[in-house]
Amino acid sequence: MMYENSLAFARQLDQQDPLRHTRNSFHIPQRDGVDLTYLCGNSLGLQPKMARQALEKELSVWQNLGVEGWFEPGDASGQVWLNYHERCKPALAQIVGAASETEVCPMNALTVNIHLLLTSFFQPAARKRKILTIKGDFPSDQYALETHVRQRGLDPADVLIEVAPRPDDLLIHTTDIQRAIAENADELAVIWMSGLNYYTGQVYNMAVIAETAARHCIPVGFDLAHAIGNIPLRLHEWGVDFATWCSYKYLNGGPGAVSGIFVHEKHHNQNLPRLAGWWGYREDRRFAMTPGFLPAVGADGWQLSTPNIPALALHQASLAITAEVGMSALRQKSEQLTGYLEYLLAPYDEVMLLTPDDPNQRGSQLSLLVRKRGKELFRHLTEAGIIGDWREPDCIRLAPAPLYNTFEDVWQVGEVLRQFYTT
Repeated sequence: MMYENSLAFARQLDQQDPLRHTRNSFHIPQRDGVDLTYLCGNSLGLQPKMARQALEKELSVWQNLGVEGWFEPGDASGQVWLNYHERCKPALAQIVGAASETEVCPMNALTVNIHLLLTSFFQPAARKRKILTIKGDFPSDQYALETHVRQRGLDPADVLIEVAPRPDDLLIHTTDIQRAIAENADELAVIWMSGLNYYTGQVYNMAVIAETAARHCIPVGFDLAHAIGNIPLRLHEWGVDFATWCSYKYLNGGPGAVSGIFVHEKHHNQNLPRLAGWWGYREDRRFAMTPGFLPAVGADGWQLSTPNIPALALHQASLAITAEVGMSALRQKSEQLTGYLEYLLAPYDEVMLLTPDDPNQRGSQLSLLVRKRGKELFRHLTEAGIIGDWREPDCIRLAPAPLYNTFEDVWQVGEVLRQFYTT
């Protein structure tokens, strides 16, 4: 697409945008009665307008039925709380590219799920006792790996193999990950890493990484916190063994929203070790309360506690929007939004684009390295009503989300930068 730096051009793109109406499905934060330019969906997505109604519905069931809400429907839909998580599965399976709904389950919180899945898939034995990951991954992943390894009686310094960014472009290349897998294959028990780097916005080639891991018979899992609802995923087709995510970023599930997991169906009939809870027990025998854990089929068997119904209500409401639009349409607009933002940033030598310039290697985020006056620029953007994210020491992350951001939003960023660097 050929871009132009003008408000008229941005508004023309918005008029032509087939997703322009989805913005009306969200509450846009305001300051002094004026909509803010919200480019922080990579940290917390905006509130869907249907969220309040979905939440109030379940509060009414609680009010009117109490404990019977688990078994008695609160309205003509006939739905009950007992199997509420199943309502989210069709959309989740579609969004992550599962072969069936049994491969996914909304449950717990992200870091809890990391520990649960590592318990099952990290099985150190003899020489194969190491974990391949990426250096500087999100703190949740770093802390989870470090403490999980220690709980197994192992030393993180001996177990963790980190693939570092290249010093020239500060990115981690697929070939570097492949090389690390091949060089350490005899010692690797599992591979665990983000599917999309939270800091740089780089998308890793999960298909190639999973294929390389499978060639060496090493299970591979991904943290999809910044990838789900952001980029198209085909976890089953790619042969990914397991994955987890949060839903409060691009899925707009609310602060601290419920997480979810994917477990490839090839592992469903394996007697994998796990940390169990009663909600992961076979549903048809759960209330027998007998000793001896019998896992539910598929990903459901990794559930622990009674699900949080209000959180699932918000989750279902937000998932419906993404599933209805479809990841293909979201991805097309995402590439256009970030492409336009990259175009508007190009004139400023003071701003270095850390995110890859190849659209296939990035999602709905551009990370800007601003070596001089970076914090000052960030404050200037914020004062102008542009909400982004600052990461020390010199990084500004801007994430135009295709569900609710416009091309005019992106143009506003360019206009504020022009004012900053010419005054």
